[in-house]
Amino acid sequence: MVIGVHRRVIAIDGPAGAGKSTIAKALASRLKMKYLDTGAMYRAVTFEAMLRELDLDDQGAITLMAQECDLHVGLDRVIINGHDATLAIRGPEVTGNVSKVAANSGVRTEMRIRQQEWATSHGGGVIEGRDIATVVFPDAVLKVFLTASPEVRALRRVDQSGGNVTEIAAAIAQRDLTDSTRADSPLASSSDSVVIDTSDRAIEDVVDEIEKLFMERNI
Repeated sequence: MVIGVHRRVIAIDGPAGAGKSTIAKALASRLKMKYLDTGAMYRAVTFEAMLRELDLDDQGAITLMAQECDLHVGLDRVIINGHDATLAIRGPEVTGNVSKVAANSGVRTEMRIRQQEWATSHGGGVIEGRDIATVVFPDAVLKVFLTASPEVRALRRVDQSGGNVTEIAAAIAQRDLTDSTRADSPLASSSDSVVIDTSDRAIEDVVDEIEKLFMERNI
């Protein structure tokens, strides 16, 4: 690991629908930094496992596949083993199964290594996920935990992908429970993270706040 690289990492965590991707992308563009959606990595592994019709409960097989896969997560494209999974990873099938794959310790270890390597090769970046500040980059210069009310989060997901608000809210609640209670790297706010509730705030306003915090800590 390159010494000092994490002085240029902004770690953004939070549950589904809190605005992580939208805010992280806008922040990266504002600061002219690279952006990585680590959730897309787990979704891509889930997509590939389902494409191969692997048993998602077979942790060894899923881990081996994750270790061997050729995975590229860019700003607008997700490619795994030559398959463009950009759209498929946001579909209901992958969404319904990603928590199971993300709870696999072998997969998490592999993805963590790749995320750290990505940060080193890019000299830092804006990196979002569910364990970035607590596990992947505990020494990041700035840690932010985004949250929002359950109602707002459900409405945002419906605006993005359609569906029934009640059903989406129930799915989000189940995802929260699974992610926050898994044994390996559960979703949680780091003790030194800045918690920001995005429920009633404009994207630009939140980006402004995080940019100011970064500038103060990165002098």
